[in-house]
Amino acid sequence: MTKTTAAASEKGAEVGRRIGVGLMYGLWKPRVLGAWKVPASGPVIFAVNHAHNVDGPMVMGTAPRPTHFLIKKEAFVGPLDPFLTGIGQVKVDRSSADRTAITRALDVLAAGGVLGIFPEGTRGEGDFASLRAGLAYFAVRSGAPIVPVAVLGSTDRPGRLIKGLPALRSRIDVVFGDPFDAGDGSGRRTRKALDEATLRIQGRLTGHLENARRLTGR
Repeated sequence: MTKTTAAASEKGAEVGRRIGVGLMYGLWKPRVLGAWKVPASGPVIFAVNHAHNVDGPMVMGTAPRPTHFLIKKEAFVGPLDPFLTGIGQVKVDRSSADRTAITRALDVLAAGGVLGIFPEGTRGEGDFASLRAGLAYFAVRSGAPIVPVAVLGSTDRPGRLIKGLPALRSRIDVVFGDPFDAGDGSGRRTRKALDEATLRIQGRLTGHLENARRLTGR
């Protein structure tokens, strides 16, 4: 990624952040905790739990820095394709090792940007119970610290118009955790090293989620 391309992508992500601010605060009532823990500069990886369709946009609209999310290619349909690309999001083919997406994601980190990842791979219980190795790979390969992010909201309240979305104007808590390094300091990128890193990451993310639930009463 050239400096010009990186700057354009970052500018697009900032536009996406501003759109997210307007939409998320207009449709719901976000309460943000721990945003001060996000490093003010340099590469960062947001590891976000994924229980609602709105999790990505909610983090984009509440994070203190523009975020480039890895998003499944199925979301890039019709007018959403140029829009998501324009606001700096990264299209990924989950059916294979998408080298283009991997390169773009690493370029975001190399340029000192923020990469957002749903380490569970797809929307589920949002409890970090099943992690894919992709998060460990990006963290170990780039050396970027991971900031755990818990998005907590209810999808079973009256007023929910669309399946997978919290009820409109309901409170959604976004809790940012302490940054941490996934590697063991050796710089190894072997399969064993990545498996070990994934276990370390899972422990930290699960611990953050439990703490976030205690803090918010969720």
